[in-house]
Amino acid sequence: MISIIGAGRVGSSAAAMMMVYEVDKEITIVDIVEGLPQGEALDLSHAAAILGKDVKIKGSNNYEDIKGSDIVVITAGLPRKPGMTREELAAKNAEIVSGIAENVKKYAPNSIVLITTNPLDVMVAVLYNKLKFPRNRVIGFSGVLDSRRMAFYASQYIGISTSAITPLVLGQHGENMYPVPELSMVYGKSLKSFLTEEQYSKVVKDTIEAGAVITNLRKFSSNWGPGAGLTLMVEAIKKDRKTAMEASVLLDGEYGIKGTFAEVPVILGKNGVEKIIEVDLTEEQKEKFKKSIEAIKNNLKQVPESYLK
Repeated sequence: MISIIGAGRVGSSAAAMMMVYEVDKEITIVDIVEGLPQGEALDLSHAAAILGKDVKIKGSNNYEDIKGSDIVVITAGLPRKPGMTREELAAKNAEIVSGIAENVKKYAPNSIVLITTNPLDVMVAVLYNKLKFPRNRVIGFSGVLDSRRMAFYASQYIGISTSAITPLVLGQHGENMYPVPELSMVYGKSLKSFLTEEQYSKVVKDTIEAGAVITNLRKFSSNWGPGAGLTLMVEAIKKDRKTAMEASVLLDGEYGIKGTFAEVPVILGKNGVEKIIEVDLTEEQKEKFKKSIEAIKNNLKQVPESYLK
């Protein structure tokens, strides 16, 4: 069973896509708002019937209903508003994530847990410290979204399918993320070689600002991209696909970094993070990566220490 905690736009979008992909036979949506998860579950159950998808979808206000979950996806938290950075949400969402972690630990102690709550790299650190699960079972979502956004923007300039691009974005999911087109590949050739300097700068800028642009345009943050990315991650774990994609994971010496969650390429399978892929970086690239890591560490300072123990 897959459980999704949070019946807002991201949680509902993820549930819908997981239903369409038939990632599991049973999906449970949990939220504290009376009637919201039940209503979403009923509507999605009708959609499943229309599409001929044999998926049971349940809505609940009771954390006890996540018992038996193989995978728990946490989307709950205060969303970004226009003009707000992900980092500004740190202190407020830490309390929410901490409370959720206690319930996951109680009712789904053997699960693999994914989280989307912003600021992502900080919230996954809070989650990890409260769950006390092994690091391979606590995963931040961000990397799939950031890397594929870069593939989208680059594809608009070079006229090829996004599926032909293997993108690389490192570090923070936020304003200090580090997109790396020179180490992103198109069939063995650097993505940077397909771009002019102006296009290169624009791709990097658009990737970093993508979430803010969506929020400013429609007055609420992205949900379809996260829903799609979560579906691919959950499918990779549930079906043991050994898929290479990016995620925010706890680094323990990889890239010369220890004790910080950051987005890097990983292999996802039945055990969660099966392997962290270390990409060879030049000294200049290492410095840019470290600058992004410092931004994560600075953001962690906005969270009361009690949430990080």
